[in-house]
Amino acid sequence: MNEPVFILKGNIVYSKNKDELRILKDHYLISESGLVKGVFEKVPPEYAQVSVSDYGECLIIPGLTDLHVHAPQYTFRAMGMDMELLEWLETNTFPEEAKYQDLEYARRAYRIFTDNLKRSATTRACIFGTIHRDATLLLMDQLEQSGLVTYVGKVNMDRNCPDYLREESAEESGIQTVEWIKDVLHKKYQNTMPILTPRFTPSCSDELMENLKKIQMYYQIPVQSHLSENPGEIAWVKELCPWSEFYGDAYDRFGLFGADCKTVMAHCVYSGKEERQRMKENGVFIAHCPESNMNLSSGVAPVRTFLEEGMHVGIGSDVAGGSTENLFKAMALAIQASKLRWRMQDDSLKPLTLEEVFYIATKGGGEFFGNVGSFEPGFELDAVVLDDTRIVHSQNLDVRARLERMIYLADEREVRAKYVRGREICLQ
Repeated sequence: MNEPVFILKGNIVYSKNKDELRILKDHYLISESGLVKGVFEKVPPEYAQVSVSDYGECLIIPGLTDLHVHAPQYTFRAMGMDMELLEWLETNTFPEEAKYQDLEYARRAYRIFTDNLKRSATTRACIFGTIHRDATLLLMDQLEQSGLVTYVGKVNMDRNCPDYLREESAEESGIQTVEWIKDVLHKKYQNTMPILTPRFTPSCSDELMENLKKIQMYYQIPVQSHLSENPGEIAWVKELCPWSEFYGDAYDRFGLFGADCKTVMAHCVYSGKEERQRMKENGVFIAHCPESNMNLSSGVAPVRTFLEEGMHVGIGSDVAGGSTENLFKAMALAIQASKLRWRMQDDSLKPLTLEEVFYIATKGGGEFFGNVGSFEPGFELDAVVLDDTRIVHSQNLDVRARLERMIYLADEREVRAKYVRGREICLQ
């Protein structure tokens, strides 16, 4: 369905704010030129001649945003989960990412990732590639064909990684990044955008960070990276950057931490008061990755604190630290992890609620892409139609209860239809 105006009918659910759901049973969601016109109990007279896609008792929710996922790691998800972060990178991640120099391997691997992401409830994502320019373009080609809206990054790293995956120098890393951006601009993608991707401070020299800032300023593109994920990583950053006040300051000194460039940082498990204050001042987005943080024994991020302090928070699958692209699972694990943190670590931070995790998976993370993740008028129309008939039950459940069950039980099998920027995505 690519008509300029269309109408979806079903049980509409979206976030009024981080604490409240707006649930409109048997209502009509109207899209015009890719934007939400509104949700109505009856079709307004001016749209009386427009055909309606009636999804009956299905739930219709905003598309989900994955703020942090590694496409080349999809091949080894659910493997090596008995290691901590730095050992896991050396043992699993770096050897696998080196394979993407082979474009045939990259094509096969990225096809699996892209097809599965397309069938999921995710409509937007911030995605890491590898250091390889051609393979990253191949990934972007496949994502463009999928109809999803994504930011994709060619990874930068010139130190503290294996020789077979280390870029030749800070200068060469910068040159390859500029050439990659030029290639992207030449292709004129409609839905696939470049994002600067220094892997993390330990793998990027000061000279490389300076080069990336120059590139960011010239091309005016956003930044993604990792922050305060693991105690060993934080100690390493302090050793490498003794001049930094905290981990985030090591990015901020180079102008790669919000303020004048849109930035998303994954994890933030150990972000202290000073770091959080800088992030709030600079408008940095946090990608909360609950499964990865548990699988790699990193810890549990204080998401309640982030929300109470008015920070930008979204959710990330972080495949392959996380085992799946399914963001329903990520939402459920975010709630469960917050309960453990509350019970075992800090009883001043109450567990997250359904309303809060639904908000961060839709409107909270969607904000990184603009007016995305809601059915308020003027928002881009990203919608997922969910059919929960497979999840049988004997009770007469209201819409909120059905949504809660979806968060804990659903996967791509519940996705009956999917719309991105007002265009229907073929799920076959």
